[in-house]
Amino acid sequence: MEKDAFFKLFIQELADIYSAEVQLVEALPLLVQAVSSSELKNAIQTHLEETRNQVRRLERVFQSLKTSVPQKTCEAMQGLIREAQKVLKENFPPAVKDAAIISAAQRVEHYEIAVYGTLRTFANQLDLDDIADILQESLDEEGSANKKLTSIAEGGFFTTGVNQKAARQS
Repeated sequence: MEKDAFFKLFIQELADIYSAEVQLVEALPLLVQAVSSSELKNAIQTHLEETRNQVRRLERVFQSLKTSVPQKTCEAMQGLIREAQKVLKENFPPAVKDAAIISAAQRVEHYEIAVYGTLRTFANQLDLDDIADILQESLDEEGSANKKLTSIAEGGFFTTGVNQKAARQS
């Protein structure tokens, strides 16, 4: 009985992240249009393609579990996207807007990292090793995207980060 309830929770959580990823596929192009940094634009475009692949992976997971995707809306992602949209409406100088977009994007990445980590653990507990591997792949991509955003914000040995440019513009 408990295992059935745990599996049901797993399916509900999968549906939630599926909804989150679908919402992101729609929202990320708006961020791409709003950024001024070419490095940030490329990073978001790359992550958009990864997000599309994550949607396809989740669809494969549902297929392998022989279940359809439950209709669910990820309200957390709706809120995170709403916050990002508010940033886009602000009349900030370009580098400041880029810094705000990185901040909003990292909130999204941290949410996704938490969800994929939990789902991978659930899959392991349910002895769904192949699915755990698929979820780990998405978790790795989310972690890499977050690190890339941090790198863009902070800059590197030969580059000035978005945050430094933003501080000079304000």
